[in-house]
Amino acid sequence: MCLAVPGRLEKITDELDETFRIGNVSFDGIIKEVNLALVPEAVEGDYLLVHVGAAIGIIDEDEAKRTMEILKEMGEEI
Repeated sequence: MCLAVPGRLEKITDELDETFRIGNVSFDGIIKEVNLALVPEAVEGDYLLVHVGAAIGIIDEDEAKRTMEILKEMGEEI
């Protein structure tokens, strides 16, 4: 089973062009570098679904927060 985890795009840190970008994403305070190539429309402040270091979609803030709460209740470590 695959799991995508929600996080907030804090800063775009590297940009080869409008498609090939890297950003810092916060997962409840833990910052990781994430590939943004699959979400070229993402801007700082967006909530993203991230799977294996790549953002695979943009979600709204409420959905992101609900998902993080469920993961915490399950005892999952991000």
